[in-house]
Amino acid sequence: MTDPFKEITSARWTIRSIIAAATTGLGLFAESGAEMTLSFHLNPLPSILLGVITGAGGGIIRDVLVAKLPRVLQVEIYASAALVGAAVAVLGHVLGVAATISSVAGVLVCFVIRVLSVSRG
Repeated sequence: MTDPFKEITSARWTIRSIIAAATTGLGLFAESGAEMTLSFHLNPLPSILLGVITGAGGGIIRDVLVAKLPRVLQVEIYASAALVGAAVAVLGHVLGVAATISSVAGVLVCFVIRVLSVSRG
């Protein structure tokens, strides 16, 4: 006989792992979209917007492929986390911070905002 509590705990960790992976992807794609735009010498605002489109667009495609309502259209903070993460990465670039530091900071900020929004409901 299996322990139902163990199964529930295992399911929670699986869901949390999937959310963490998706959130990491959101941050990485938002940051990489913003950095790619900056590499073409565009202004900061288009870089931030394209970072959001890159990050949130990947999530929309994922949700559509699995026949779910895209998370961007739900109550959860999704595109806002990508916006802030991309803005941090672009701000670091504008201020002359090393690319690695600004990139990691952007991804981490996006990750923290998204995880807090999911955990707080």
